[in-house]
Amino acid sequence: MIPISIEQAAADAGGRIEAPATGEVVAVVSDTRQIRGGELFVAIAGERVDGSTLAGQAIEAGASAVMTAGREVALASGAPANRLIVVDDVLAALGRLARESLRRAREANPRLQVVAVTGSVGKTTTKDLLAALLAIRGPIIAPPGSFNNELGLPLTVLRAGADTATLVLEMGADHMGNIDYLTSIAPPDVGVVLIVARAHLGHFGGIENVAKAKSEMVTGVREGGTVILNALDERVRAMAKLTDRDLLFFGDPALPGVHAEDVSVNDAGRATFVLVTSTGRAPVTLALVGEHHVSNALAAATVADYYGIGVEEVARVLSETGAASPHRMSVSERGGILIIDDSYNANPDSMRAGLDALERLGEGRRKVAILGAMLELGADADAEHEAIGHYAAARGADVVIGVGEETRPLTHAAAAAGLATQTASSETALDVATTILAKGDVVLLKGSNGSGVWRVADALVRED
Repeated sequence: MIPISIEQAAADAGGRIEAPATGEVVAVVSDTRQIRGGELFVAIAGERVDGSTLAGQAIEAGASAVMTAGREVALASGAPANRLIVVDDVLAALGRLARESLRRAREANPRLQVVAVTGSVGKTTTKDLLAALLAIRGPIIAPPGSFNNELGLPLTVLRAGADTATLVLEMGADHMGNIDYLTSIAPPDVGVVLIVARAHLGHFGGIENVAKAKSEMVTGVREGGTVILNALDERVRAMAKLTDRDLLFFGDPALPGVHAEDVSVNDAGRATFVLVTSTGRAPVTLALVGEHHVSNALAAATVADYYGIGVEEVARVLSETGAASPHRMSVSERGGILIIDDSYNANPDSMRAGLDALERLGEGRRKVAILGAMLELGADADAEHEAIGHYAAARGADVVIGVGEETRPLTHAAAAAGLATQTASSETALDVATTILAKGDVVLLKGSNGSGVWRVADALVRED
């Protein structure tokens, strides 16, 4: 960020300082472990820890100020009054602060471009590919992992400064209006919509409402900007009628944009294809595992093509860039066991993609699927889990381990595959896995983040 005074930070955030303050804010953090000196510590009231109780510790560590909605708690922690920016709502204040910070950065550097991506699946992978490709333009800011909500996105925006060429953002939604709010903080110059899938159905009430929520990206692109849409998803393609911004598409050679030809999957489970952009054609072999990543790669390539990056360079980067964020289709081997870790999140479509990868990589080997719940599916949850159990059997899974009570319909349906085991928790699932896994096996770990399957993945990857 461009450094500002504590008083200016308070004004931007809509907060107040109760005593004269000196000093400046050079960065914004929500974790005291990230304090190096001069940061504004944002005191978030979390489920386990109220950040206001850490206000004094943050100041001692070198923070220039603390933004808090818990004035009395912060004072009791030892923080001085003239170092507190008191607000009514910390997340809303953080959003205002980020909006003003981005405005300053854009004024200081008219070349700065904001590229934002949304979709039911593939956001983080596409964001990581975009970060690798657009680094060619110059200094780039992109979030670690999946910082895509009302906390993570403003914190990412606040990292952009006068020298930033590209700010890559991921925008998630589990309620209507989420993306509308995020684009109000950081209006994109380029907005990308990947796919509409059956995610967060419990909140949205149906896939048409999911599409409506994702379309907020299209209407949030700033004047003079460009919207990039997946031509192969009919709901995404239909969003074109919602905007008067310039349009590009990926996936359909009949539309302006980028597409792939001669798509196949090699023995390592990696997609190969010919990339076709406005500058020519080039062969690509993705470093990522799974044919479903072709769509993510095309989305990123369309953005790169828009910014004038040649097809040969785009193909090279796509072929070299593996999984940059944890628990997203990363493949490793421990003790002769091939581990496919895609345990960050799950919905019915991404679960099927994971099982497709297991079938491909497990050809001729015993295939084990450790599957957690797909959360937030609402009334469709049991039916969707049952369908995944049948799909696992159809894809040749030899062993299915369900993690959590929500997966009971899944394991019951998967019994046709052979051994299907229901476990109560990730800890129990790990015990079962370590008992049955043997050299030569291929194991897929997949589930919503809240299912805890990632803990099993971490433990298996650590073992030698």
